[in-house]
Amino acid sequence: MYLSIFDLFSVGLGPSSSHTVGPLRAGADFVRRLHDGGRLASVGGLRVDVYGSLAATGHGHGTFPAILLGLEGFRVEEILPEQAEARYAAWDAGAPLELGAQLDGAVAVPLDYHVKDMIQHPLTVLPRHTNGLRLQAFDAAGEVLADEIYFSIGGGFIERQGEEASVEHLEAAEPYPFDTGAELLQRCRESGLSISEVALANECAARPEAEVLAGIDHLWDVMEECKNSALRRSGTLPGGLNVRRRAPEWHARLLAEDTKRDFEFWQEWVNLVALAVNEENATGGRIVTAPTNGAAGIIPAVGFYATHYAKACRGLGEDVKREQVRRYLLTAAAIGNLYKKQASISGAEVGCQGEVGSASSMAAAGLAEVLGGTPEQVSNAAEIAMEHNLGLTCDPIGGLVQIPCIERNAIASAKAVNASRMAMMGDGDHRVSLDEVIITMRETGKDMLDKYKETARGGLAVNVVEC
Repeated sequence: MYLSIFDLFSVGLGPSSSHTVGPLRAGADFVRRLHDGGRLASVGGLRVDVYGSLAATGHGHGTFPAILLGLEGFRVEEILPEQAEARYAAWDAGAPLELGAQLDGAVAVPLDYHVKDMIQHPLTVLPRHTNGLRLQAFDAAGEVLADEIYFSIGGGFIERQGEEASVEHLEAAEPYPFDTGAELLQRCRESGLSISEVALANECAARPEAEVLAGIDHLWDVMEECKNSALRRSGTLPGGLNVRRRAPEWHARLLAEDTKRDFEFWQEWVNLVALAVNEENATGGRIVTAPTNGAAGIIPAVGFYATHYAKACRGLGEDVKREQVRRYLLTAAAIGNLYKKQASISGAEVGCQGEVGSASSMAAAGLAEVLGGTPEQVSNAAEIAMEHNLGLTCDPIGGLVQIPCIERNAIASAKAVNASRMAMMGDGDHRVSLDEVIITMRETGKDMLDKYKETARGGLAVNVVEC
């Protein structure tokens, strides 16, 4: 079962894939079912219950307005930040929820934007996953019209209770199936293909190659615009921590100091891109979940290194860079498949090692591919990067995706570059396999105390004063 690159890398709003993108998708699925079942016009009231990590850090992660956007029928892939901000302003001014407004069947339903009608259960974890969400719709007499439970399982993926995750499976005509790193390497040996070529062949089993490549180009373009948008902003980030935006100032300084784009400045530029993307994410901007929003800066930052400092791109035309970006993202997606299948990319489930660690591993693999690495070297780069992110906790201060998340992306990006360069110095033969480190990450996550898994009840979240 191959997960499409367009599931692992999806366009949505910040600040969190599991706490913003997933809940928005859940709300949209719920209202779509009401609409398709002919029950939308009969809705007289709603109730929203959130559980576990969604409840504990939902306010700082934008969970509650995201649910409302979904209930109005907005699609996470299409909604723009200015549309979301307009609805927030309307609700703040006392406007009702326009249930199903994007489905041509709006029903005005009073629902308090400021959580009164959203019941939080931070200490209650539903059996499937710590990110639980229950949506109920009632008619005017109080009778139940619909009652659904959803789980936001990381990276924007959701599951409705009783169904599998809402992802695009490409298994029907998948030419190179793999569930483990060992199987992936075997497919490369048998076919003589690189990891990116295996990934592309699997993608093309479901859609024409031109469509796949255009979609990948769009993902990269959104990553670039996300970074550029952050460079145009100033002031402090929203949320109350008064975190100063650093990206614009750093950008101006680098432009002045690195006029010739010398190699010695590579890490400063990588840091800048990672910071910029995650500052935009913290603002609620348009982001590419890669594979999560909390870790969204790593893939673009290492991609910047690949397109500006790798010999395969340096000094060459934009067409060459575009082709290398495609190889980079396809390779990263193949490695992301392994984490999604064998472990988790959810900070609420396994800590930040599942978000930043997975993204660092994916980016390292993609960069090694661009650097000309063999499949074994690419796998080795992915393993090295994850090995040195094992045990990373998820402890956001104030439940916001700001501290330590923004800097953590920059550090993990540099780790990814270093892991790739280390792997390229070897022949791909390594004592610890990629599969072994993925399993270790999964087991470490199981052993990690819940207070270190996106609950804001441990670590920096409780040892640093918020104001």
